[in-house]
Amino acid sequence: MTRVHAFTDDALGDLDATGLVDALRSGRVSVPEVVEAAIARTERVDASLGAVAHAAYDRAREEAQHPRGGWFAGVPTFVKDNCDVAGMPTQHGTDAFTARPAAADGDFARMYLATGLIPLGKTQLSEFGFSGAADHVRLGPVRSPWSTDHYAGASSAGSAALVAAGAVPIAHANDGGGSIRIPAAVNGLVGLKPTRGRLAQDRMMRDMPVRIVSDGVLTRSVRDTAAFYREAEKVWRNPLLAPVGDVTRPSRARLRVAVVTSGIGRECSPEVRELTLRTASLLEGLGHHVEEIDNPVPASFPDHFVRFWSMLALVIVRRGQKDFGPTFDASRLDNLTLGLARHAARNLHKQPFSIAVLRTSARVAARHRAAYDITLTPTLATETPLVGHLRPDQDYDEVMGRLMDWVAFTPLQNATGEPAISLPLATTAAGLPQGMMLGAGAGREARLLGLAHELEEAVGWPRIQGSHEGSEEAS
Repeated sequence: MTRVHAFTDDALGDLDATGLVDALRSGRVSVPEVVEAAIARTERVDASLGAVAHAAYDRAREEAQHPRGGWFAGVPTFVKDNCDVAGMPTQHGTDAFTARPAAADGDFARMYLATGLIPLGKTQLSEFGFSGAADHVRLGPVRSPWSTDHYAGASSAGSAALVAAGAVPIAHANDGGGSIRIPAAVNGLVGLKPTRGRLAQDRMMRDMPVRIVSDGVLTRSVRDTAAFYREAEKVWRNPLLAPVGDVTRPSRARLRVAVVTSGIGRECSPEVRELTLRTASLLEGLGHHVEEIDNPVPASFPDHFVRFWSMLALVIVRRGQKDFGPTFDASRLDNLTLGLARHAARNLHKQPFSIAVLRTSARVAARHRAAYDITLTPTLATETPLVGHLRPDQDYDEVMGRLMDWVAFTPLQNATGEPAISLPLATTAAGLPQGMMLGAGAGREARLLGLAHELEEAVGWPRIQGSHEGSEEAS
């Protein structure tokens, strides 16, 4: 398998975002140097990864001359291409319409960029974020830098690939069924899906009957993720949630951990189960109380989730010209989007019940939280698929079956609104990252970050690169 990365002896070095902030403040590097290095790195790896949807390099160079304030001032980033950034088109990963540059930042981008981050452009996603793999009929797939034969995972794949490859230290992601956690798991990153309502969101996400989508970031270190939430809530904070605060070290609390290795209606592979149990042993060795349990979620949950998910596709098909302009042509949507829309149309009479089930899933979660502080599961049920396995021009039923077999753990927190974090705690026999997911009760991001700090300190994360080795490594 071929690994691709851009780590080298430039202004970025092998620094994470926090390290880069220190380097900028000390004067060891300048903002223009850092931005130029990030652009060069992105151009070096993107031909292999297919991660960039829209490049805005000249804009980034201009902003680097006069960076805005904020704790992350001058740190380069990318924004996922389903979030409006002024002056950039929002194409949503589709050929079904032609996007014009956004007139203004969306609510999320306004908050995100107010932390000081400098956007280099937009990252590629699956069409409207529906698939667990960003694979475009015309443009091709987004590939993992850990192995370009494999997908970079879910609709935030472009952001994940660029962070893992070292092009930027932090990038925007969002998660409607796992798309922060899945690409984190696939690419050896830290990916926290926050509690529903934790961060500012664009109107399209806020107006869903069940707000399953949460925005966040992908990073290479726990401290970067924690720093982002600390700084974001200085810009915008939900008064209904306790603040995350400044989580800089492992928590001392010993926690009650439930271990679940069976997905909702699906089983994970023997290798993934074994890797999950090794993580459970690690937690037990650190002094946490660990207990393996059956999955408490009803087996019918995936049917209700897919029914709701498919309704979002039906809305796009039926409202496309109103929402995206006169160039919208539903016949240019891919097979997965159109298949989801057909599924929704056939099941419209069942939709109210499915929405009710998703809304009440928080009650199931609350009963579970009465007994356990943390739930450990694998982020994904199997190893990362090879490119082509989830190609969107295949038969809808075939692709959906394959998606459900792989993405069997992450959708639950999208329904309950609880936070969950994927950490790079395992590696498969083939040498690929296999993330492990830790879930907690609503508003408990600080608990997850404290535990994540403890695990990172205990075992560290795998590195895609050696000490400034070449930009491409084959094994």
